[in-house]
Amino acid sequence: MSNYIFIISTLFYLLTQLSSAQSESTLLLPSESSHTCPSLNPSLNYRPVIGILSHPGDGASGRLNNSTNASYIAASYVKFVESAGARVIPFIYNEPSHVLQQKLELVNGFLLTGGWCKTGLYFDVIEDIFKKILEKNDAGHHFPLLSISLGFEILSMIVSKDRNILEHFSASNQASKLELMENINIEGTVFGRFPPDLLRKLSTDCLAMQNHKYGLSPEKFQGNADLHNFFEILTTTADEDDKVYVSTMQARNYPVTVSQWNPEKNAFEWASNTIPHSEDAIQVTQNVANFFVSEARKSSNRPPKQTVLDNLIYNYSPTFCGIAGKGYDEVYIFT
Repeated sequence: MSNYIFIISTLFYLLTQLSSAQSESTLLLPSESSHTCPSLNPSLNYRPVIGILSHPGDGASGRLNNSTNASYIAASYVKFVESAGARVIPFIYNEPSHVLQQKLELVNGFLLTGGWCKTGLYFDVIEDIFKKILEKNDAGHHFPLLSISLGFEILSMIVSKDRNILEHFSASNQASKLELMENINIEGTVFGRFPPDLLRKLSTDCLAMQNHKYGLSPEKFQGNADLHNFFEILTTTADEDDKVYVSTMQARNYPVTVSQWNPEKNAFEWASNTIPHSEDAIQVTQNVANFFVSEARKSSNRPPKQTVLDNLIYNYSPTFCGIAGKGYDEVYIFT
């Protein structure tokens, strides 16, 4: 009899535990609403396209193409944009102006690259594109511009109205620190979303790649009213001779960021041993790219899909030039 009672008690306990487990499992099941993805923000563009202007030459001192009308875009700039979720349309600098104007209606932001040319048609094309970008923003159409290295120098010349505002600096092939200006408000700037630890490391570790012979001194910046009224200095950097130059600026009233350093190189260029490739350095690249493309998502421009596809850089093939051991690893060449 006692054995029978024991068996009944054991079965009752097991049934109770099973019922409890089923009840708990039911409570843990996700609700139907959790299977539905939240709606995307209709004011943002989740298919942004960035225009990148080609630079005269082949990017390899004529080793790849010595045609007088050749121009190139380093593939690292394309990868930089793509890494943050955007696509690229190449703007071939010596195309007819009406073609460049048509392409400008297909993009949500623009990137000016590094290089060497500061005169002639190339300078004129940049000046015209810059003017149109400001006009778009003045008309209420958010349109960001990121201008890197040579792009920094040319915009400094254009905004200052002084072709001689740049000075010589010893910053060729040099990894450097970035010193944030004191009491600067970085909210809404390229550094605004940097993790605090990474932001601190910018001033202690060499995480920015510099490769330029010219630059803008803080004194020249302060002495030019046009430049000072348009831009705000975010960071400065000391060259190999401890001579200080402006390394990052943000326009006061436009989504325009100019960087004397090359954020794209950390993750996508390998020719020079001085390019920083640490995890922190790669995070710098990614954070700058994410900021720029996030600004492009604010663009209200929604061009025809097929026209965009017809003009994307995917219609071209990059050329490997890193085998020479210097310069860029890959370039897109246009003739």
